[in-house]
Amino acid sequence: MQLRVVESEDQELVIEIGGEDHTFMNVLKSALLETDGVSAATYDVNPEQSGGQTEPLLTIKTEEDTDPLAALERGAERVTEKTTEFRDAFETAV
Repeated sequence: MQLRVVESEDQELVIEIGGEDHTFMNVLKSALLETDGVSAATYDVNPEQSGGQTEPLLTIKTEEDTDPLAALERGAERVTEKTTEFRDAFETAV
């Protein structure tokens, strides 16, 4: 996975996440939407309309008192928590 910041403002962050597809991006987006201070989280994978862009672009918009990079970190931590919970439930079921 390769990350590249495309745009960074006080309440908005656009980051390219190389090597990922809809599976990971949907999980990350969902975790971000559950994160306090995040007002919007979307991603786009659309090479035809994006000048040849093939890697997902994640956009995070936050409320005034929330840093979007900190929100991304909390969202990523939430993904880790969810996968740990799933693994534990799976191991218990097996």
